[in-house]
Amino acid sequence: MLKLIECPRDAMQGIKEFIPTELKINYLNQLLKVGFDTIDFGSFVSAKAIPQLQDTATVLKGLDLSTTKSKLLAIIANTRGAEDACKFEEITYLGFPFSISETFQQRNTNSSIAESLVRVDEIQNLCIKHKKELVVYISMAFGNPYGDEYNPSIAIKWSKELTKRGIKIIALADTIGTSTPENISLLFNELIHELKGVEMGAHLHSTKEKAQEKIKAAYQSGCRRFDSAIHGFGGCPMAADSLTGNIATEDIELYANTNKISLGLNTVELEKSYAASWDIFNKYH
Repeated sequence: MLKLIECPRDAMQGIKEFIPTELKINYLNQLLKVGFDTIDFGSFVSAKAIPQLQDTATVLKGLDLSTTKSKLLAIIANTRGAEDACKFEEITYLGFPFSISETFQQRNTNSSIAESLVRVDEIQNLCIKHKKELVVYISMAFGNPYGDEYNPSIAIKWSKELTKRGIKIIALADTIGTSTPENISLLFNELIHELKGVEMGAHLHSTKEKAQEKIKAAYQSGCRRFDSAIHGFGGCPMAADSLTGNIATEDIELYANTNKISLGLNTVELEKSYAASWDIFNKYH
């Protein structure tokens, strides 16, 4: 069984034209019918930083959660955002990007790595109080374009540090598409072996032609939690001017089908979701 986290938030956040709230609601309601484990649906961050997602609270009110098994995840960048997200019972997970690149952490959350570690503690306390679970993304886990020091041991060190703070879900994020099968295998083999009881996820960005080899490397190294976005849209607007897209949901589906791995999805509703996504991504840029 492979656990799939669909990421429409990541797909939409870099789009400059504002996508109407009602269209977002309709698309998310379609995704809720598919049976994804989790949907990364929105974020509680500064509207100035990510204007596309300023309507997350309104979108949430329009979602039909009555029959879905999918859980909701919202991205936050600081304690204030976490406080806002914790007001909503419908949200199960808060996602926090913790970059091991000092430059990117400043660009993405306007804080240093040391300050972000304090935020992790504060947000984790809020999650415990409000019965949420914190998912920490190790941003720039496979390298960075800024010249900041990097080697796999840095990613391993910070992952271990976070588990000391009670974090039970950590996703290694290939923020700019620099991962290779070799470093994917190295990190997941090491961390899955050492961090017992911690769910390790893969949030990979990739060109289309390299997607299958990256998925294979993570899966064969023991990863069973994958983030993806339909048609591979998205990327981090804080990372670069040209975005490397997310691993496409279709590529995860292809790998799973080829290797007879269950995704537990409603394939009819998944096909409808593939079609519905064009209503957003063909019209807004």
